[in-house]
Amino acid sequence: MLRIGWFSTGRGEGSRGLLQFVQQQILGGRLDAQIEFVFSNRKRGEAEGSDEYFKLVEKFGLSLVTLSSQEFRRSRPGRFSDHRDEYDQQVMDLLSPFTPDVCVLAGYMLIVSGAMCRAYHLLNLHPALPTGPIGTWQEVIWELMESRSSHTGAMVHLATEDVDRGPVLSFCTVPITGGAFAPLWAELDQESLSELKATRGEELELFQRIRQAQFQREPYLLLETLRSVAKGQVILRDGHLTDGAGHPISTANSTGLCLDEDILKAMAADGLELSR
Repeated sequence: MLRIGWFSTGRGEGSRGLLQFVQQQILGGRLDAQIEFVFSNRKRGEAEGSDEYFKLVEKFGLSLVTLSSQEFRRSRPGRFSDHRDEYDQQVMDLLSPFTPDVCVLAGYMLIVSGAMCRAYHLLNLHPALPTGPIGTWQEVIWELMESRSSHTGAMVHLATEDVDRGPVLSFCTVPITGGAFAPLWAELDQESLSELKATRGEELELFQRIRQAQFQREPYLLLETLRSVAKGQVILRDGHLTDGAGHPISTANSTGLCLDEDILKAMAADGLELSR
Protein backbone atom coordinates (compact mmCIF):
# COMPACT_ATOMS: atom_id res chain seq x y z
CA MET A 1 0.00 0.00 0.00
CA LEU A 2 1.33 3.40 -1.02
CA ARG A 3 1.61 5.83 1.91
CA ILE A 4 0.79 9.40 0.84
CA GLY A 5 1.41 12.72 2.59
CA TRP A 6 -0.82 15.58 1.40
CA PHE A 7 0.22 19.26 1.48
CA SER A 8 -2.36 21.97 0.80
CA THR A 9 -3.11 25.50 1.88
CA GLY A 10 -6.75 24.50 1.39
CA ARG A 11 -7.85 27.82 -0.04
CA GLY A 12 -10.90 26.86 -2.03
CA GLU A 13 -13.07 24.49 -4.00
CA GLY A 14 -10.27 23.20 -6.23
CA SER A 15 -8.17 22.03 -3.28
CA ARG A 16 -11.16 20.33 -1.66
CA GLY A 17 -12.15 18.69 -4.92
CA LEU A 18 -8.73 17.17 -5.53
CA LEU A 19 -8.48 15.72 -2.03
CA GLN A 20 -12.01 14.36 -2.22
CA PHE A 21 -11.39 12.84 -5.64
CA VAL A 22 -8.23 10.95 -4.61
CA GLN A 23 -9.65 9.82 -1.26
CA GLN A 24 -12.79 8.49 -2.96
CA GLN A 25 -10.61 6.57 -5.43
CA ILE A 26 -8.80 5.03 -2.47
CA LEU A 27 -12.05 4.16 -0.68
CA GLY A 28 -13.44 2.71 -3.92
CA GLY A 29 -10.47 0.37 -4.31
CA ARG A 30 -9.10 1.99 -7.47
CA LEU A 31 -5.91 3.18 -5.78
CA ASP A 32 -4.00 0.95 -3.36
CA ALA A 33 -2.93 3.74 -1.04
CA GLN A 34 -3.53 5.53 2.24
CA ILE A 35 -3.30 9.26 2.95
CA GLU A 36 -1.21 9.28 6.13
CA PHE A 37 -1.64 12.97 6.88
CA VAL A 38 -2.86 16.27 5.49
CA PHE A 39 -0.69 19.30 6.22
CA SER A 40 -1.85 22.91 5.85
CA ASN A 41 0.08 26.13 6.37
CA ARG A 42 -3.08 27.68 7.81
CA LYS A 43 -4.70 27.09 11.18
CA ARG A 44 -8.37 26.87 12.12
CA GLY A 45 -10.18 30.20 12.03
CA GLU A 46 -7.64 31.81 9.69
CA ALA A 47 -9.77 31.74 6.55
CA GLU A 48 -13.19 30.46 5.51
CA GLY A 49 -11.81 28.38 2.65
CA SER A 50 -9.29 26.50 4.74
CA ASP A 51 -11.85 25.93 7.51
CA GLU A 52 -14.10 24.22 4.95
CA TYR A 53 -11.09 22.20 3.83
CA PHE A 54 -10.41 21.07 7.38
CA LYS A 55 -14.03 19.90 7.70
CA LEU A 56 -13.49 17.68 4.65
CA VAL A 57 -10.29 16.25 6.12
CA GLU A 58 -12.16 15.44 9.35
CA LYS A 59 -15.06 13.93 7.41
CA PHE A 60 -12.64 11.39 5.92
CA GLY A 61 -11.00 10.74 9.29
CA LEU A 62 -7.56 11.82 8.06
CA SER A 63 -4.81 13.11 10.34
CA LEU A 64 -4.59 16.91 10.07
CA VAL A 65 -1.40 18.81 10.92
CA THR A 66 -1.21 22.62 10.69
CA LEU A 67 1.35 25.35 11.18
CA SER A 68 0.31 28.89 10.28
CA SER A 69 2.82 30.46 7.90
CA GLN A 70 1.02 33.78 8.47
CA GLU A 71 1.74 33.71 12.19
CA PHE A 72 5.29 32.56 11.48
CA ARG A 73 5.81 35.52 9.13
CA ARG A 74 4.60 37.99 11.76
CA SER A 75 7.03 36.61 14.32
CA ARG A 76 10.11 36.99 12.10
CA PRO A 77 11.69 40.15 10.62
CA GLY A 78 12.22 40.61 6.89
CA ARG A 79 10.95 38.38 4.08
CA PHE A 80 9.45 34.94 4.56
CA SER A 81 11.99 33.54 2.09
CA ASP A 82 14.76 34.49 4.52
CA HIS A 83 13.23 32.12 7.06
CA ARG A 84 11.87 29.38 4.76
CA ASP A 85 14.36 26.78 6.00
CA GLU A 86 13.36 27.43 9.62
CA TYR A 87 9.64 27.19 8.85
CA ASP A 88 10.05 23.96 6.89
CA GLN A 89 12.14 22.44 9.65
CA GLN A 90 9.31 23.13 12.08
CA VAL A 91 6.91 21.48 9.61
CA MET A 92 9.14 18.42 9.27
CA ASP A 93 9.42 18.15 13.06
CA LEU A 94 5.61 18.07 13.28
CA LEU A 95 5.46 15.41 10.55
CA SER A 96 8.21 13.23 12.01
CA PRO A 97 5.77 10.53 13.26
CA PHE A 98 4.72 9.82 9.66
CA THR A 99 6.61 7.84 6.99
CA PRO A 100 5.07 8.67 3.60
CA ASP A 101 6.38 7.05 0.42
CA VAL A 102 5.39 10.14 -1.57
CA CYS A 103 3.86 13.51 -0.78
CA VAL A 104 1.48 15.48 -2.98
CA LEU A 105 1.57 19.28 -3.25
CA ALA A 106 -2.09 20.02 -4.00
CA GLY A 107 -2.77 23.73 -3.84
CA TYR A 108 0.12 24.32 -1.43
CA MET A 109 0.89 28.00 -1.83
CA LEU A 110 4.42 28.03 -0.38
CA ILE A 111 7.70 27.32 -2.14
CA VAL A 112 9.36 24.48 -0.26
CA SER A 113 12.96 24.52 0.90
CA GLY A 114 15.74 22.34 -0.43
CA ALA A 115 15.80 20.46 2.87
CA MET A 116 12.14 19.51 2.51
CA CYS A 117 12.66 18.49 -1.12
CA ARG A 118 15.41 16.14 0.05
CA ALA A 119 13.39 14.81 2.98
CA TYR A 120 10.32 13.81 0.95
CA HIS A 121 9.44 12.77 -2.57
CA LEU A 122 7.23 15.80 -3.23
CA LEU A 123 4.97 15.45 -6.28
CA ASN A 124 3.77 18.70 -7.78
CA LEU A 125 0.92 18.98 -10.28
CA HIS A 126 1.74 21.74 -12.79
CA PRO A 127 -0.84 22.84 -15.42
CA ALA A 128 1.47 22.74 -18.44
CA LEU A 129 3.44 20.30 -20.57
CA PRO A 130 7.02 19.42 -19.57
CA THR A 131 8.21 21.85 -22.24
CA GLY A 132 6.40 24.73 -20.50
CA PRO A 133 5.23 27.32 -19.83
CA ILE A 134 6.05 27.78 -16.15
CA GLY A 135 4.24 29.99 -13.65
CA THR A 136 0.70 29.98 -12.25
CA TRP A 137 -2.09 28.37 -14.24
CA GLN A 138 -3.31 31.85 -15.20
CA GLU A 139 0.13 32.82 -16.51
CA VAL A 140 0.34 29.53 -18.41
CA ILE A 141 -2.95 30.13 -20.21
CA TRP A 142 -2.09 33.70 -21.23
CA GLU A 143 1.24 32.50 -22.61
CA LEU A 144 -0.48 29.71 -24.54
CA MET A 145 -2.79 32.27 -26.11
CA GLU A 146 0.08 34.64 -26.86
CA SER A 147 2.03 31.90 -28.66
CA ARG A 148 -1.09 30.51 -30.41
CA SER A 149 -0.33 27.02 -29.10
CA SER A 150 -2.23 24.05 -30.50
CA HIS A 151 -1.79 21.91 -27.38
CA THR A 152 -1.33 22.27 -23.69
CA GLY A 153 -1.40 19.72 -20.90
CA ALA A 154 -0.38 19.03 -17.35
CA MET A 155 2.48 17.23 -15.68
CA VAL A 156 3.46 15.74 -12.35
CA HIS A 157 7.07 16.37 -11.40
CA LEU A 158 9.29 16.11 -8.38
CA ALA A 159 9.52 19.39 -6.52
CA THR A 160 13.06 20.73 -6.34
CA GLU A 161 14.66 24.04 -5.49
CA ASP A 162 14.39 24.84 -9.22
CA VAL A 163 10.69 25.77 -9.22
CA ASP A 164 8.53 23.88 -11.77
CA ARG A 165 11.63 22.27 -13.29
CA GLY A 166 12.09 19.06 -11.28
CA PRO A 167 12.26 15.60 -12.93
CA VAL A 168 8.96 14.73 -14.63
CA LEU A 169 7.10 11.58 -13.63
CA SER A 170 4.17 11.89 -16.01
CA PHE A 171 2.15 14.17 -18.24
CA CYS A 172 -0.97 14.37 -20.35
CA THR A 173 -1.72 16.36 -23.49
CA VAL A 174 -4.72 18.62 -24.12
CA PRO A 175 -5.63 19.80 -27.65
CA ILE A 176 -6.87 23.40 -27.70
CA THR A 177 -7.60 24.00 -31.39
CA GLY A 178 -10.35 22.91 -33.74
CA GLY A 179 -13.94 22.11 -32.83
CA ALA A 180 -15.43 24.53 -30.31
CA PHE A 181 -12.03 26.21 -29.92
CA ALA A 182 -11.91 27.41 -33.55
CA PRO A 183 -14.27 30.43 -33.33
CA LEU A 184 -12.71 31.45 -30.02
CA TRP A 185 -9.23 31.62 -31.56
CA ALA A 186 -10.72 33.54 -34.50
CA GLU A 187 -11.75 36.24 -32.05
CA LEU A 188 -8.06 36.98 -31.50
CA ASP A 189 -7.80 37.93 -35.17
CA GLN A 190 -10.37 40.67 -34.63
CA GLU A 191 -8.92 42.20 -31.46
CA SER A 192 -5.46 42.11 -29.93
CA LEU A 193 -4.81 39.80 -27.00
CA SER A 194 -3.59 42.71 -24.89
CA GLU A 195 -6.90 44.52 -25.41
CA LEU A 196 -8.94 41.41 -24.63
CA LYS A 197 -6.86 40.75 -21.54
CA ALA A 198 -7.42 44.31 -20.33
CA THR A 199 -11.15 44.47 -21.07
CA ARG A 200 -12.35 40.92 -20.40
CA GLY A 201 -9.51 39.26 -18.52
CA GLU A 202 -10.12 35.74 -17.27
CA GLU A 203 -13.79 35.99 -18.29
CA LEU A 204 -12.65 35.65 -21.91
CA GLU A 205 -14.31 32.50 -23.24
CA LEU A 206 -11.14 31.10 -24.81
CA PHE A 207 -9.34 31.51 -21.48
CA GLN A 208 -12.18 29.70 -19.71
CA ARG A 209 -12.34 26.86 -22.22
CA ILE A 210 -8.59 26.19 -22.10
CA ARG A 211 -8.74 26.05 -18.31
CA GLN A 212 -11.75 23.74 -18.40
CA ALA A 213 -9.98 21.32 -20.75
CA GLN A 214 -6.93 21.24 -18.46
CA PHE A 215 -8.89 21.09 -15.22
CA GLN A 216 -10.95 18.13 -16.40
CA ARG A 217 -7.86 15.95 -16.82
CA GLU A 218 -5.71 17.05 -13.89
CA PRO A 219 -7.30 14.89 -11.13
CA TYR A 220 -7.01 11.84 -13.38
CA LEU A 221 -3.39 12.63 -14.20
CA LEU A 222 -2.61 12.70 -10.48
CA LEU A 223 -4.60 9.50 -9.90
CA GLU A 224 -2.90 7.58 -12.70
CA THR A 225 0.52 8.84 -11.59
CA LEU A 226 -0.08 7.63 -8.04
CA ARG A 227 -1.33 4.31 -9.44
CA SER A 228 1.88 4.00 -11.48
CA VAL A 229 3.96 4.56 -8.34
CA ALA A 230 1.80 2.18 -6.27
CA LYS A 231 2.18 -0.57 -8.90
CA GLY A 232 5.95 -0.09 -9.21
CA GLN A 233 5.82 1.26 -12.75
CA VAL A 234 7.57 4.37 -11.44
CA ILE A 235 10.21 4.07 -8.72
CA LEU A 236 11.41 7.09 -6.77
CA ARG A 237 14.76 6.82 -5.05
CA ASP A 238 17.04 9.63 -3.87
CA GLY A 239 15.52 12.15 -6.26
CA HIS A 240 15.83 9.87 -9.30
CA LEU A 241 13.00 8.33 -11.31
CA THR A 242 13.12 4.92 -12.99
CA ASP A 243 10.62 2.49 -14.44
CA GLY A 244 10.09 -0.98 -13.03
CA ALA A 245 13.09 -2.28 -14.96
CA GLY A 246 15.39 0.40 -13.56
CA HIS A 247 15.53 2.59 -16.68
CA PRO A 248 15.43 6.39 -16.20
CA ILE A 249 12.08 7.90 -17.17
CA SER A 250 13.07 11.56 -17.00
CA THR A 251 16.23 12.46 -18.90
CA ALA A 252 17.34 15.03 -21.46
CA ASN A 253 15.52 12.98 -24.13
CA SER A 254 12.60 11.69 -22.08
CA THR A 255 9.99 13.68 -20.19
CA GLY A 256 8.18 11.09 -18.10
CA LEU A 257 5.27 8.79 -18.82
CA CYS A 258 2.54 9.93 -21.20
CA LEU A 259 -0.67 8.85 -19.46
CA ASP A 260 -3.18 10.01 -22.09
CA GLU A 261 -4.61 6.54 -22.71
CA ASP A 262 -4.82 5.66 -19.01
CA ILE A 263 -6.64 8.93 -18.32
CA LEU A 264 -9.12 8.35 -21.15
CA LYS A 265 -9.91 4.87 -19.79
CA ALA A 266 -10.30 6.13 -16.22
CA MET A 267 -12.59 8.96 -17.29
CA ALA A 268 -14.65 6.63 -19.48
CA ALA A 269 -15.04 4.28 -16.50
CA ASP A 270 -16.53 7.22 -14.61
CA GLY A 271 -18.85 8.00 -17.52
CA LEU A 272 -17.11 11.27 -18.40
CA GLU A 273 -16.55 12.69 -21.85
CA LEU A 274 -13.66 15.02 -22.58
CA SER A 275 -14.65 18.60 -23.40
CA ARG A 276 -13.48 19.70 -26.83
